[in-house]
Amino acid sequence: MSGVEVITFGCRLNTYESEVMRAEAEKAGLNNAILVNTCAVTGEAVRQARQAIRRARRDNPHARIIVTGCAAQTEKETFAGMAEVDAVLGNEEKLKSASYRSLPDFGVSAEEKLRVNDIMSVRATAPQMVKHIDGHVRAFIQVQNGCDHRCTFCIIPYGRGNSRSVPMGAVVDQARRLADGGYSEIVLTGVDATSYGADLPGTPTLGLLAKTLLKQVPDIRRLRLSSIDGIEADSHLFDLIADETRFMPHLHLSLQHGDDMILKRMKRRHSSADARAFADQVRRLRPEISLGADMIAGFPTETEEMFENAVRLAEDCGIAHLHVFPYSPRPGTPAARMPQLDRAVVKDRAARLRATGAALHARHLDSMVGSEQTLLVENNGLAHTENFTLVDAAGLKPRALVPVTITGHNGKHLTMQVKQMAAA
Repeated sequence: MSGVEVITFGCRLNTYESEVMRAEAEKAGLNNAILVNTCAVTGEAVRQARQAIRRARRDNPHARIIVTGCAAQTEKETFAGMAEVDAVLGNEEKLKSASYRSLPDFGVSAEEKLRVNDIMSVRATAPQMVKHIDGHVRAFIQVQNGCDHRCTFCIIPYGRGNSRSVPMGAVVDQARRLADGGYSEIVLTGVDATSYGADLPGTPTLGLLAKTLLKQVPDIRRLRLSSIDGIEADSHLFDLIADETRFMPHLHLSLQHGDDMILKRMKRRHSSADARAFADQVRRLRPEISLGADMIAGFPTETEEMFENAVRLAEDCGIAHLHVFPYSPRPGTPAARMPQLDRAVVKDRAARLRATGAALHARHLDSMVGSEQTLLVENNGLAHTENFTLVDAAGLKPRALVPVTITGHNGKHLTMQVKQMAAA
């Protein structure tokens, strides 16, 4: 191989940062290299990264393999100890061209491979400008990094550091650059996006940032948010949901559970009543909105009754896009020291919660039949509606915005008919 290849795991923020990494590595003159941007959210994500590294070495015996990302930050010795790995960079180091100019020589010890500093010492997130997001029809912009909360199951703050925001002016500049580059849709991303602005002068909010973007960059045709905490939603965000057609009617919520005792043991900041109230409020403001959510099955101490409360919350909130995670103990987190459930129980509850999610998704698909939508067409024959529902769109031009009528669904995706344009 030649040039720089990037293998990305995990969240949209990682996807965005992979483009920064590629640009910085190329600026440094790196060649014949594979950058692996890892995720640490579950043990399975780490396992998949290790598997990908071994496969990359088999397929590219002479390439330099550099591992970075959240798993590299939290488990640096694990990756430095792999014979296939030539260097390990931390989450801060991966975004700097200097890191790629000062890589260790081949064949050094595990300790010499490490270029990982204390992420908790990082106090600011510098704006990172990218021209495009490789392979994606929508663009992502990093507005925030890190997290000040310490949910008992989560290792991510130790991979990302404390919360820090990108100044609003820099976000506007990046949005304008991407809109000028032909992206019709922009997604604002962060580790804890709804904490945006708490560390900036004047403490702007995520909702105010989104309002400002839509006002100052009129070429943005569709704006989305990545995962949010509903408990941190501000009045500006509710204004956008109610009144701004360019703000897409879809929110992905970090719910995690539906039982109040488990939520407390997770050290979450919302109750099940808070989640229901938020879902009810946004639906009153925007009836066509769809909600996605992350939920964990089999958290330590979870009883069958507590699990049923989680199922009930997903149903009560009408979660159309449910992402279910079987609980995975992460070393170094408080939850890993709590009484654990048998893995068979965890697996069974995750399967049952996924079945609930599938039923809710089917109900959501039924509700959309007959509606008129504008699709953003992907590169794989699929498209997304405004409320982020997948549609079979074979034959339509990628990156196009296409008005359609929804005619049905196949249980997973909507089917559609392109609306005929009126004669001039």
